[in-house]
Amino acid sequence: MKKYIFILLAASLGLSSCSPFQVRSDYAQTANFTTYNTYKIRIDDLKLNDIDKDRVLNELSKQLQMKGLQPGENPDLIVNVKANHKKITDINSTNPYGMWGWGGGFGWGIGMNRTWTSNYNEGAIIVDLVDSRSQKLVWQGIGSGISVDRPKAKQKQIPQIVAEIMANYPPGMKK
Repeated sequence: MKKYIFILLAASLGLSSCSPFQVRSDYAQTANFTTYNTYKIRIDDLKLNDIDKDRVLNELSKQLQMKGLQPGENPDLIVNVKANHKKITDINSTNPYGMWGWGGGFGWGIGMNRTWTSNYNEGAIIVDLVDSRSQKLVWQGIGSGISVDRPKAKQKQIPQIVAEIMANYPPGMKK
C-alpha cells in the first residue's frame, strides 16, 4: 500500500512541476473570499487580438464558474484582465571540452566556441480581482511564458495558463 501511495505522490509532483509557465499569486489576507458570489469581467487593459481575447475570456469565465462564481451586473468582484509581452533574447554558446590534436585524444590543438542568439516574444496574463464595494484589489494572479510568436502554441497555451493562474483562487484552496 505504501508503495502505491509513493508512486501516486511522485507522479503528481512530476505532473505539477512540468508546466512551461511561471505562475504566482498574491491576496489580501483581510479579504473574506466566501462572501464573493458574482463577478463582472472588465477588459480595459486587454490589448490582444480578438482571437486571443476570446480565448482568455472564455477560459476565465469557465474557471470562475467552476469556482462557484456567477456573472452578474451588480457583482461582488470586478475581474480586470491584462496582457503584455516582452522581447526575450537568449544567448547560447558551446565550449569545447578536452584537448585535441596530435597523439590521439590528447595533445594540443584548437577548440572553437560557438555562440548564437535567439529572439522571441514571451507573453503574460494578469488577473486582478477587485472587491466592488471597497474598490480594493483582493487577489492577483500572474502567469508568464506564452509563446506569442507561435499561433498554434498560443491556441493551446492561453487556456492552460489561465487555468493554472485560477488554480490558486481562492487562496489556500488548492485543487
